[in-house]
Formats: sequence, structure tokens, C-alpha cells
Amino acid sequence: MTVSLSKGQKISLAKESGGALGRVTMGLGWDAIKTKGFLGFGSKTEAVDLDASCVMFNESGAPVDVIWFRQLKSRDGSIQHTGDNRTGAGDGDDEQINVDLNAVPSTVKSLVFTVNSFTGQTFEQVENGYCRLLDASSGKEVARFNLSVQGPHSAQIMAKLYRHNGEWKMHAIGENGKGRTFDELLPQIAAHL
Repeated sequence: MTVSLSKGQKISLAKESGGALGRVTMGLGWDAIKTKGFLGFGSKTEAVDLDASCVMFNESGAPVDVIWFRQLKSRDGSIQHTGDNRTGAGDGDDEQINVDLNAVPSTVKSLVFTVNSFTGQTFEQVENGYCRLLDASSGKEVARFNLSVQGPHSAQIMAKLYRHNGEWKMHAIGENGKGRTFDELLPQIAAHL
């Protein structure tokens, strides 16, 4: 059963998936902007480059590593980005970040996922934008966050996976921001650690 997330909501990943999750995938999807021409002629699409990133934080809230389009794999190997989609073309997830929760070093307290519009369009211009969390073993969607109604900003702190009493939990942050890359969001992220 998929949980449609709302801003500020917290869920236990083990309870939502029916058992402890070992591997999760954060999927990001969107469509290119379609413009209509005069009397139906000359319609075109405008590429949108949204970027999914994952920042790993230690207990004291300091960044340990970042997985994004310029570094597709964490230094410890526990997190892998599938690559940069620069257009939004195609169906389904345009970018994915795969996380082996069991391999994330114990010194890492939380993982924060962000979405940035590298090409600068605001999310109110982006069509069919979403972010979702899947149980990577079964392919079952555990949670989904809708981006399409998010308004005139160019970035969002989507969600945080964090360790609590020996289990991984998820906090749907959903905080709007501005910036082309994750590093411009770091001051805002600090408030959620």
C-alpha cells in the first residue's frame, strides 16, 4: 500500500513495507514543458533538467558524502545514482538513487534527498513532477510525494531517511527552496537534522 506523503509526515519504513527494508530506491520523475503553437501549429517541448541528490550526514549534522550528477556513487559504495536525465523525456522515473541501507556506515545518522531545477525553471512550470520511495527488492512503492503543485521555487528538500532506535524511518520534509544544486540548500537542510 502506497502512502501519499504530506509535508512534515513521518513514517516507519519497516511498517509501511511490511518488514525491515534493506534496499530502497528514491525515484524522481517529471515531463518536459509542452507549449502550444498558434492554432495548434508549431508546438514544442522545453527540456527541464531536475536533479536528484542525496546528502549523507553524521550524528553531529556534518555532511559526510554527497551523491549527485557529479558523483554517482558514495565513497563507501552504499548509495548509487543511476545518472543525470537532462530533459524529462520518457515515462516513469527519470532519475533514481539506490540505497543499500544495510551497507550505510553506522557513523551516518541520516540521508537527505533533494531535488533541484538545474535549468532554473520553477516547479510550477514542471509537469507531472513526483518523488517516490520504493522497496528495491520487491519494486513495491512505499511512499510518494507530488511535486506538481509546489509553486514558484526551483528546489525542494524532499525527505530524510534517518536511524531511530535501530530502524530506518522517513520524514517527508517537503520544504521549498531556491538553487541549482544541493549545496545551495545546505543551510535549510541543517534545520531538519
